[in-house]
Amino acid sequence: MAHEKQFYVDGAWVDPIELKLLDVIDPSTEEAYTQIAVGSPADVDRAVAAARKAFRSYSRSTRKERLELLRTILAEYKKRQKNVGDAISQEMGAPLEFARTIQAGRGVAHLERMIEVLETYEFEYLQGSTLIAREPIGVCGLITPWNWPTNQIACKVLPALAAGCTMVLKPSEEAPIDAIIWSEVMHAAGTPKGVYNMIQGTGAVVGEAMSAHPDIDMMSFTGSTRAGIRVAQAAATTVKRVAQELGGKSANILLPDVDFQSAVTKGINSMMTNSGQSCTAPSRMFVPADRHEEVKRIAKEAAEKFVVGDPRAPETKLGPVVNATQYEKIQRLIQAGIDEGAELVTGGPGRPENLNRGYYVRPTVFANVRNDMTIAREEIFGPVIAILPYKSEAEVIEQANDTIYGLAAYVQAKDVEHGRKVAAQMRAGNVHLNYPLGDTAAPFGGYKQSGNGREYGEWGLEEFLETKAVIGYETAKA
Repeated sequence: MAHEKQFYVDGAWVDPIELKLLDVIDPSTEEAYTQIAVGSPADVDRAVAAARKAFRSYSRSTRKERLELLRTILAEYKKRQKNVGDAISQEMGAPLEFARTIQAGRGVAHLERMIEVLETYEFEYLQGSTLIAREPIGVCGLITPWNWPTNQIACKVLPALAAGCTMVLKPSEEAPIDAIIWSEVMHAAGTPKGVYNMIQGTGAVVGEAMSAHPDIDMMSFTGSTRAGIRVAQAAATTVKRVAQELGGKSANILLPDVDFQSAVTKGINSMMTNSGQSCTAPSRMFVPADRHEEVKRIAKEAAEKFVVGDPRAPETKLGPVVNATQYEKIQRLIQAGIDEGAELVTGGPGRPENLNRGYYVRPTVFANVRNDMTIAREEIFGPVIAILPYKSEAEVIEQANDTIYGLAAYVQAKDVEHGRKVAAQMRAGNVHLNYPLGDTAAPFGGYKQSGNGREYGEWGLEEFLETKAVIGYETAKA
């Protein structure tokens, strides 16, 4: 890797204006394995200026030119997919095969979907005698997280490119290396100078400077609700558009007619994937009170099948969480569950017995959880699930929606029509009925404090477009 101490600005790798370095930690060893340069407001100014200049021409590019660019990026990305997966595994701890196929594979999926969308999207149409035109919003600031790093880069950069926008990307400083590889892909694909720029740095410095920058027209942010509020506050001074995908505390409702062996096992598996570090993780499992004991047994069995260990070991299914801060937060919340009287079914505080270093968390299941307990209210962002018994459908719907979040919800039902009726009552942006496959064309985003705006496919493209009406377009007279 040749570019850890550089940024990508105006079509070239450039040195920071003032060199400041930050260690990049391997969470499996707790040791630094490289350093990156972190930027300053002056670096942001330089990147924004390049993007602003490039917008004049790129915003007028044709559909054909943008499609050619996306197809070339796809070809170049496929050459580097394994490198991206290897980087993600080391920087945030995902098991290696999962990182290569699922995490890095999301880049391919979003590229293919955005090409499909751009091929047919109507940027202009007539409404009576008025022309409705959808035009690129301008220079976009993109801030992406560490938990699904390439996925979030792809679902921001690609629709911005398809829309005709230019951009400055700030990836997470916790997972910066995959973003360097992505930038190398963008360069190899011949992305026009200044259209795509990438600055590494912290949220408090680079993210803040981007959010408040008068020459950035839109901020697209994925991360915690707390950080999202700071982005929105900084952006408010320039009245720019802000799209946010924030936290979650998703309910998973198991209706009484389901196959509990299957539904509980799949719920545990979904929760533990990526070490529980997914904003859509089904972290609150609601089960009929009279099946609670059965559910505990199944959940314990499923959780204890997860092999925790070195992400590079082929048998590992659960790697470390991303850093010391996250590890300590999860430990605090596990202890809060115990202190508040939840029943610890398996797991608990501390590392698994065979591991003495690394930010490894024991797969943890709590039962007999009340919806007012800390572990049912706060987003834990680790491999910890809460099982909550319910007595009636009205009660479970009310409790499932009783959260500040509204990103995702899950409903399991043998009677599909019944499941659909329950799904219709969920106050969440995505409702997953009977553990479906993912859909990169479905709008992704949340209600309430889970954010605003939508990503993926056509919905993601429209976040980067302004709407113009040319009234009298068909009836104008010279």
